[in-house]
Amino acid sequence: NAHVWLSVPLAIRQVQNISAGLQLADPANASIYARNEADYIARLMALDTEMRTGLQDLKHQDIITFHEAFPYLAAEYGLNVVAVIQREPGSEPSAAEVAETIDLIKARQLPALFAEPQYPVRVAETIAAETGVQIYTLDPIVSGQADAGTYEQKMRENLAVLQQALKG
Repeated sequence: NAHVWLSVPLAIRQVQNISAGLQLADPANASIYARNEADYIARLMALDTEMRTGLQDLKHQDIITFHEAFPYLAAEYGLNVVAVIQREPGSEPSAAEVAETIDLIKARQLPALFAEPQYPVRVAETIAAETGVQIYTLDPIVSGQADAGTYEQKMRENLAVLQQALKG
C-alpha cells in the first residue's frame, strides 16, 4: 500500500527524505531546502497534533473504507479498518463480499462507511440502503488540485469527516 502520506508522521519522513535528496543533488541550494523542510515539518507537526486530538475521543473507531487507501491513517490515529468494499481498484466486489460487509455493519452497529471522491459510489449506496448507514467521503489525496496547501487542507477535511461520521 503506497498511501503512506495519510499518516502525517510518515508524510514528515517523506519530506525529510525528499529534502535530503534535493540537498545532495543541489548542494548550492541545500540551505534553502533545509529551511523549507523545517518550515513545512513544523506545519505538519501541528497538523498531526490536530489529527490526534480530533480523533481521540470518538465513539466509534471501526471503519469500512472503499479501497485499501487508509491503513496508515487508521494505524496512526487509533482507527481500525474492519472491511474494504473494493479490495482491488477497478474491480467490483462479489455479491458474497457485499453480503459480508452488510453483515459486519449490522453486527458491529457501525454508523458509516467511507467512499472516495475518485470512485463511483454505487456499491456503497447498495450497502447503505441495506444497513441504514451514511456514506461519507474520505480523500486519499491522489487526485484533484495540488497546490502548496492541498495536503493540509485535505487532511483537515478528512479529520472533519471522520469526526462527523464517528462521533456517535
